[in-house]
Amino acid sequence: MAKYDLIAATGCATGIAHTYMAQEALEQEAKRRGLTIKVETHGQAGVDDPLTQEEIDNAQAVIVASDIDVDADRFAGLPVIMVPVASAIKDSGKLFDEALAKDAPIYKPNSQAKAAGDSENSGGEGIWHLIYTSLMNGVSHMLPFVVAGGVLTAVSFFWGIYSADPKSAQFNAFAAMLNTIGGYTMNLMVPVLAAFIAEAIAKRSGMVVGFAIGMIALNGGTGFLGGIVGGYIAGAIVILLQYLLRPLPDKAFRGLKAIFLYPVLGVFFAGMIMWVITKPMAGINTGMMTFLKGMQNSDPIILGLIVGIMCASDFGGPINKAAYLTGTALLAQGNAFFMAGVSAACIAPPIATGIAVLLNPKAYSKDDRSAGYVNFLLGSTHITEGAIPFAAKNPLLNIPSFMIGSAIASILTYMSKIQVPAPHGGFIILPLVNHPILWVVYILIGSAVSGVLLALIAGHSAKKHGVSQNSVSLAGLTGDQAAAAIAPEASSTVSESDAATNDLGEILNEDSIVLDLNATSRDDALHQLAEIAVKNGIATDAEAVYQKYLKREAESSTGMEQGIAIPHAQDATIKRSAMLVVRNQKPIDWKTFDDQPVDTMISFLIPEHDNGDHLHYLSNTAKLLTHQSFIKALKAAQTKMQILTLFKE
Repeated sequence: MAKYDLIAATGCATGIAHTYMAQEALEQEAKRRGLTIKVETHGQAGVDDPLTQEEIDNAQAVIVASDIDVDADRFAGLPVIMVPVASAIKDSGKLFDEALAKDAPIYKPNSQAKAAGDSENSGGEGIWHLIYTSLMNGVSHMLPFVVAGGVLTAVSFFWGIYSADPKSAQFNAFAAMLNTIGGYTMNLMVPVLAAFIAEAIAKRSGMVVGFAIGMIALNGGTGFLGGIVGGYIAGAIVILLQYLLRPLPDKAFRGLKAIFLYPVLGVFFAGMIMWVITKPMAGINTGMMTFLKGMQNSDPIILGLIVGIMCASDFGGPINKAAYLTGTALLAQGNAFFMAGVSAACIAPPIATGIAVLLNPKAYSKDDRSAGYVNFLLGSTHITEGAIPFAAKNPLLNIPSFMIGSAIASILTYMSKIQVPAPHGGFIILPLVNHPILWVVYILIGSAVSGVLLALIAGHSAKKHGVSQNSVSLAGLTGDQAAAAIAPEASSTVSESDAATNDLGEILNEDSIVLDLNATSRDDALHQLAEIAVKNGIATDAEAVYQKYLKREAESSTGMEQGIAIPHAQDATIKRSAMLVVRNQKPIDWKTFDDQPVDTMISFLIPEHDNGDHLHYLSNTAKLLTHQSFIKALKAAQTKMQILTLFKE
């Protein structure tokens, strides 16, 4: 069994580009230092080169460069450096220095949160990465409860606004059951949010404490923001307890700690803190409600501005709820005017996210686009919480964008004296609204304004992020951006007889290298690439291949940086996996991360059914493009043989 000086694990969200770029960077750094290293990669096809227990036991140190879970507990007792995958690509030398340092942190089981904090200096973003990922962990687990509960509650209004009230003539037993089930489910939102924020920080013990603190936040009236604060308090308290109880040996006290000490002490201390801070937060809520009641007869522009900003500030939190509960209280007094503006301001944000992903789909990940489409339904049923993931990604810019749209919808509603006599339901209760069509139009206007702003911000952020971290050419992209730029749109499996080798030299020959293409535009270049594929016997239909090129570019540009693009097509008319390397006589416009024109195209042609080997071709190309020496040699090559040799080596 081979022994290695260091071992490592790499992984990114998509498992295509960054996983292998980080692997290559670590292996090259080890080679420069005369050290041996084995890198376990967590790619799209699964785990490659898995580390054995013997290899782990014999290693001096471990580098975990990953944005996903790679089961770090198996490295317990070893010096472990934990950083995002991009850190290995940007500065692998620094990671080696820290991993081999005498004071390198020793990893302990269930201490991912601590390791992430310890790596703040080494990774440059450890603590902030932990804060963001724990928040998104809570939000992602919370949203299904919001959707299920909100939709069932809204459906209950089909039988009447007061159909759940036994004292009302509208009472319907089935509607009351739906309303109750929906209400219970919605109430789980805050505890689940707090629990899974804490779980991301302190694992199972954190989740237990987080649930308890979330219930305190819910019953204390602090809403969504209380859940967030409570989740971080719970996680921090459990981490502190783990530190303070370290003198108790794990072998004898591990069960006692997990079952008794962490839950009891964690709930006690975190609960006391939450108990204290809920009272002032609830007091702020009461004060805001009193203020809003006094504003109900003021200027509609001022009132709409205030209500719009409040409703879009925390999406179901105490500020939003203060406006909503004020509207509900005034509704009970016969004022349906105030609630109309509140509802408009609450409906606009989620619909705005749907508009944003439609306007600029390339700036959002696949999951974001799916969430945006679902938000059309959530917004239509008055579920503001659907906008939370979008607000969390860039709060300093996105939340003001939501506020602007909500304020516009609310102001227009108040100016037209629209009345909404129901506290919930969204567009389901349109038959009860005095000017239903006008109200919907106003909401869509506000949503559209926010949607445009969100799309512009997302586009700018994606473009900036795509180049801001670049220290090794094309390696500086995030995992999602790299996948969007490199990965083909589909793959499937076939028999082993159809499998192709992963050696780039085997899918590239001199006939597939062109040094004097004379394309005048991106589309012209793609069309000529398709014709080359047919001429070389790679494909049978140039137009079909060309259309697949265009379809891929419509999803997200394959333009990279330094004048390089990686267009690719997968189609039934392509007979075998192949690669084209083409240099154009003059640079042509192509959407790239550095806004520079393209003169070199590395194109992959993939059969409709393959065994996934094209992912290895792409990852191998990604590795090559992390080396400036390779790019310089590619640009300087004067003959086809020089280029062919470059890829074969």
